[in-house]
Amino acid sequence: MKFKVSIFFSIYSLLLYSTGVKAQTAQTTSDKIVVKNNELNEVVIKKQTQLVKYSSNGTIEVNVVNTLLSTSSSVNELLSRVPNVTVAEGQISVLGKGEAIIYLNGILINYERFAAIPISQISKIELIPNPSSKYDAEGKAVINIITKKNIENGIMGTATQQVTVSDFAGTSTNTLLDFNYTKGNFSFITNYGLQLGKGRELLYTTRTRPNPEEFMKSELTTDWKRQFNNYSNFGFGVQYTFSEKNYISLAFSGNIEDLGGVVESRNAIENNSGNSFYATDIDKNDVLLNQFVNLNYNAITDKKGSSLFIGSQYSNYNGTVRDFIDENGLVNEVNTQKYLKNNVGNTIKIVATQVDYSKKIKEDSRLETGAKYSYATIKSATDFLIADAADMNFEFDDELSSDFKYQERIGAAYFNYGSSIGDKFDFSIGARGEWTKYNLYTNANGVQKFEKSYGNLFPNVLLNMNFSEDWKAHFSYVSRITRPRYQALNPYVIYQDPFTTIEGNPDLLPEKIHAFEIGTMYKKFDFKIGYTYKIDPISGAALRGDTPNSYILRSLNLDKGHVFFTSLSRSFNVKWWNSTNTVSMNLTKSVDDFYEFELGPVKPQIYLYSNNTFAIPNLFKLQVLAWYLGDRSYGLGSDNSRSTITVGIERNFFKDALKLNFTANDIFDDFMVSGDYNVGQTQIYYHRTYTTNYFRLMATYSFGNSKKTNYKKSEIEQTENNRAR
Repeated sequence: MKFKVSIFFSIYSLLLYSTGVKAQTAQTTSDKIVVKNNELNEVVIKKQTQLVKYSSNGTIEVNVVNTLLSTSSSVNELLSRVPNVTVAEGQISVLGKGEAIIYLNGILINYERFAAIPISQISKIELIPNPSSKYDAEGKAVINIITKKNIENGIMGTATQQVTVSDFAGTSTNTLLDFNYTKGNFSFITNYGLQLGKGRELLYTTRTRPNPEEFMKSELTTDWKRQFNNYSNFGFGVQYTFSEKNYISLAFSGNIEDLGGVVESRNAIENNSGNSFYATDIDKNDVLLNQFVNLNYNAITDKKGSSLFIGSQYSNYNGTVRDFIDENGLVNEVNTQKYLKNNVGNTIKIVATQVDYSKKIKEDSRLETGAKYSYATIKSATDFLIADAADMNFEFDDELSSDFKYQERIGAAYFNYGSSIGDKFDFSIGARGEWTKYNLYTNANGVQKFEKSYGNLFPNVLLNMNFSEDWKAHFSYVSRITRPRYQALNPYVIYQDPFTTIEGNPDLLPEKIHAFEIGTMYKKFDFKIGYTYKIDPISGAALRGDTPNSYILRSLNLDKGHVFFTSLSRSFNVKWWNSTNTVSMNLTKSVDDFYEFELGPVKPQIYLYSNNTFAIPNLFKLQVLAWYLGDRSYGLGSDNSRSTITVGIERNFFKDALKLNFTANDIFDDFMVSGDYNVGQTQIYYHRTYTTNYFRLMATYSFGNSKKTNYKKSEIEQTENNRAR
C-alpha cells in the first residue's frame, strides 16, 4: 500500500510542475488557432485542448471531447472522472457541497435520462457549485451536461463498440449508435445503446454487539453477480426551426434494464445461544422500462436577446420483480431450508410543465423569471410467498408483503436579477419559492397514512469582483433542499437474508442547507473556501429490528451537519502536455441526538486530482488520470481512503474517421468504499467493492457529410424524476 501511495504522490508532484508564462502563452496561441479552425471548418494543427476552464463565479467547465472522459462506457463513469466529483453508492456528489442534480443543456433531467445519454454526443460538463434561483432548489450543486451541436445540413453519425474485461466481474460489451440528419428547417436525431455481459458488486459487513448480556457478532457477505440480459437505451427527436429566433422540438426516449444473475448472501452469526449460518441465493428476474416524452418551444422575443422557453414532459416508469429465493440455514447443527418468491410491481408517472422568461433590460442587466408545476403518482405492490422445502406449498406472507401509494404536487416560481456596479463589480440576486403537497398510504407494519403540505423560500446572492485581468474574486450564498427519493419513503421490504432487509422510511423529512463560498482566481490559480450548514441531513444506517439478530438498512434524518472545505486548482496547456490538478480539504461534522450514534473524532479529508494528456506527434495520445480521496472522520463514523489511477492510449486512423482507444482503469484496484460507525450499541463495519479494475478496448467510427450543427434538444424534467431512482 505504501508503494502505491508513493507512486501516486510522485506522479502528482511531477504533474504539478508548470512553466508559468510559457504555458500561458501557449494557451493563448492555441485558442487563436481553434477559432481559425472553426472558421475554415478543417483541422490544420492538432493542439491540446484545455481540459478545464474556471470562471470567476466558481463554475468549472470540463471538456470531454478527445479526453480520457470520452472513453467512459456510461455518463455515471464519466462523471466519476471529473475533478471535484465523487460517485459512490448511487450518489453523485460535489466535494464540499454534497449530492448534485443533473441538467442536460440547461434543463433538469432524471437519473435514468442522464444514464441514457450517448457518450459520443457529450461535448463538455459544466459544474455549478453555486446555482442561482433559476435552477431547481433540489440538490446542493448542479452538473450541466452539454451535448455537441448538430449538423446544419446533411448527415452525421458515430458507431462505437466497447469490450470490457475484468477479473472481478467478467466480460461485458457496450454498443453505441447515434445518427443526425438535417435538411433546411427540419432536424432529426436518434440514438441506441445496448449493454450485454456481466457486472459485479461485493459487500462485506460485520455487526458486533460487545455487551456480554446481549453479545452478538454477524459476518455478512453479499455478492451481486449481475447478468445484463438487455441494458439498452433509445431515443429520437425532431425539431422544426421557424426562423433564427424560434423553434419547436419533440423528443421521445427511454431505457430498458432487464437484469438477471444471482445475489449470494452468506451470514455467520455468533451469540450467547450458539452459532448459526445462513446461505441465501436470490435468482434475479428484474425488468424496468422507462419512457419519456418532451415537447418544447424556444423563442428570442426581442432585438436585445430576451428569450422565452415553454416545455412539458410526461415520464412513465414501470418495474417488475420476479425473484426466487433459496434459503438454507444451519442452527445448532440442525439444517433448515425454505423457499421464497418475491413479486413486486411498481409504476411511477410524472407530468411536468415549465415556463422560463429572460428579459435583457440593458447591456449589463438581465431579469430571469419562471414557473414550474409537477404532479407525481407512485404505486407499488410487494407480495412475498414462503414455502418449506418439504412440501413446496407457497403461502402468502402478510408481514413481508405491502402496498404503497404516494401522490405529490410541487409548484415553483422564481426570479433572478443580475447587473453590474461600475467596472469592477457585478452581482446576481434572486429567490425561488416552492410549495409541496403530498399524501402517502402504506399497509407495511400496519396501515399508515400521511398528508402534508409545506412551502419554502430559497434566496441566493452572488457577487463578482474583477480587480484586474489576472485577479478576480466572488462571494456566494445559496439555500437548497433535498427531498427524499420515492423508494426511500416506501417501507416495502428488499430481502437479503432472514436477519437483513432494506426498508424505506415514510417519516423522512427533506434536508435543507445554507451554503457560503468565497473564491478567487489569480492568473491560472483557482482558490475556494466555503461552509455549508445542513438541517435534517438525510443519511442511512443499519438499525436493530424486532428480533435480537435482525437489522434493517434504512434512510434516516440526522439532527444537523457542518461542512468546511477549501480547494486550490491549477491547469496548464503546452504543445504536447495538458494537465489539470486540484488539491482540496474537507472537514465534515454530523450531529445526531436520536438514534444513539456513538460520538467520535472529526478529522479532515484530503482530495488530490490530476488529469494529464501527452500528445506524441504522428503516433498516439497518452492519457493519465489519478485521484486520491483520503480518510474521513465526521463525528458519527469514519470512511476509509480510496483512489484510482487510469491510463489510456489512443490513435486515430483514416483521416480521423476511426478512433481506437485502450484503457486500463483503476490499475491498482484501490477503489473500494469502506468505513465504520457505532449505532444503538452495535459496531458496524462495511467494505464495498465495485467493477472498477478492468481493461477496455473501444473503437469509434464517425461518418457523414456535415459541416456544422444546430439541433438543440431541450428537456423539461422536475426533480421528482431524480427521486424516482
